[in-house]
Order: sequence, then C-alpha cells, then structure tokens
Amino acid sequence: MRCKEMSSFIVMDIVKEAEKFEDSIHFEIGQPDLPPSPKVKKALHVSIDENRFSYTQSHGLIALREKIAQHYATTYNVRIDIDQIFLTPGTSGAFLIAYALTLKGGATLGLSDPSYPCYKNFAHLLDIKSLFMPIGKEDDFELHVKDLKPHQLDALQISSPANPTGNIYAKENLQALVEYCEKQNIAFISDELYHGLTYEENAHSALEFGKNVLVINGFSKYYCMPGQRLGWVIVPKEKVRHAEIVAQNLFISAPTLSQYGALEAFDEAYLAEIKTEFKARRDYLYTELSQLFEIDAKPEGAFYIWANISQYSNDSFAFAKELLENIHVATTPGIDFGSNGTAHYLRFAYTRSIEHMREGIARLRDYLSKRG
Repeated sequence: MRCKEMSSFIVMDIVKEAEKFEDSIHFEIGQPDLPPSPKVKKALHVSIDENRFSYTQSHGLIALREKIAQHYATTYNVRIDIDQIFLTPGTSGAFLIAYALTLKGGATLGLSDPSYPCYKNFAHLLDIKSLFMPIGKEDDFELHVKDLKPHQLDALQISSPANPTGNIYAKENLQALVEYCEKQNIAFISDELYHGLTYEENAHSALEFGKNVLVINGFSKYYCMPGQRLGWVIVPKEKVRHAEIVAQNLFISAPTLSQYGALEAFDEAYLAEIKTEFKARRDYLYTELSQLFEIDAKPEGAFYIWANISQYSNDSFAFAKELLENIHVATTPGIDFGSNGTAHYLRFAYTRSIEHMREGIARLRDYLSKRG
C-alpha cells in the first residue's frame, strides 16, 4: 500500500480533546512525565546566565557530539567520527536529513504497518512514496528479508524498540536486514529513539552491522527532555558534507540551550532510575490491561502497549472517542499507525505514574463490565 497524501496525527486531536476534562486519565501521548537529570537543569540555568543564545555550527556542539560518540563506543562497541553526528531540532529534523540524503522525489521508502505515522508524512513532504509492509504477532512485529524481496525499494526504515508495539528487533534479523539492504543498494534508516528504555534485553544498533546505515536518536524519551526538541542523526562518512548543507538550509542549527543542557544528559545513575520506573509501569499496566484486552506481545521496550480491542469494537477511533467522552480516559486509536488491522487496536502509553494509571484502569474495568 502506498501513501498518497499527508494524514493528520490523530493522537494530537485526542490530546486536545482530553484537555477539556479536568479529571482526564492520560494513556494517549508518548511523553515522559519524569524530569531530566538535575544536572541537565543546572546546565540549562548556567547556559542562560552565560548568555549562550547564539547559533552553534550546523553539526552541533563539538563537546556534545564527542559525548554521543563515546556513548556509541561504550554501549555498542561502535566507533564513529564526530563529524558523522548532526544535532537536530528533535528527531523530526533528523528524519528530514536522512530522507533528503537518501531519497529523491518519486523514490520509494519501505515502512512497516503499523509504524509511527510521521514517517509517511515526512516522506510526503519530500515527494517520496511510502510502501507499507504488514507485520503482526506471527512475525514478532518485525520485518524480515522475505518481506522486502517482492518490492523495489530505495530505502528501508525500521524502528527498534518500536512505536506503537514496543517490540525490539532480534540481533540476527537486524543484521540480516542491514546486510541485505547493503547488497541491494537500499539505504537503511534505523530509528533508535527508545534505546535505553529496554526491560529484559538491550536493543542492538544498526551501526553494529553496517557502515552505510543512518541512525536516528534523541533526548526526548529516555533522557526525559521532550520539550527541548533535540535529536541526532548519524550519517555515513561520504554523506557528511551533503548532510551539512541540508542542515544549514533546514534549520541552521539545533537549539543552543538544549545542546548545552544535553551535555549532562548521560547521567547513568539517574538514567538507571528512569529505566527502573518505566519497567515497573510496564509491568503494572501489562498485567492490568491483559485482563481487559488481548495483548499480542508483552512490550520489550519503549513505553507503549498495543491492545487488541476486537471484543468490544472494530473501530478504534470511535472506541477511543467513546472512552474519552464517557469515562475521560484518553488513548490513541490504532488507525494512527497504519491500516494493517489497526482499527482493532488502541495504543496505551505508560508515561504517567502508576497511581494515575490505576484510576484509569478502575474506570475502564467498571465501564467495560457494564458495556458488555
């Protein structure tokens, strides 16, 4: 299936509607409620006091790119040159750079269905065709080489851990996909924004298996800095100059204060606490929702649960509206993420406290038992 036009981002409409109710319970938006490390906040204050309001170079601060490079060396045993790293205004800027580097107008980008809705919308803006390949519980919500072979692709994008399913690509499969794409001259783009938020096993980076991949990450999820709008993209060495030109024209540079704050984001002791908290939330919500809906797979990472609502409805948008209007519980309709059976799913985000979610579960249990 090809995407012909840019679609709305339904979850943001749900967020706006939920704001009308003072007692809304929020399962809809993928934004952590936890603050970043206190070291980040201190660094932001210092940066303001020192009047750091000018542009940085388009690549971003050298010191921050050095920290990111060290992170990849420590975490994945991967060595990258800091010139390959570009700081961007959120991961949105990173996706635009990645697409501009690898795809011309009319080219085809392969995506899974379901997947994050903005991928296809960014592609649409650049006159790139999106080709969706269905995934489900039978294949662990992963694309495989067999899924790619019938198609003529110019680029493939995967996300691991994934939004909306929370699955992680197995090491062997990720390696096979990277190697296949390199042999077929298909650009490989890996969205690794939820790395760090993994609960049993760590996720592998595509950089472990190929030098020509483009990897995207950022500070909004694991590092709890969504409003600072700071992401990064790692590009192959031969594309550095092209990426620099694209970045200069798209946004000049990423937000300066955010970059200085992010210098302190790699606070491992604090991040360990973040991970522990989200695992506890995952375990709680998975246990409770499993009693109300069919859950195809326990999420391995990110902070989402993909819940099958078929016993109640075959229209996820109507069902989400029903829950919001009747019991003020906000969820994200599955149709936000594609068309492969997504009308039968809601996405629940565990980005609020267990106390907050407990109230939502109580409302859901009572409402669904009466609704039948």
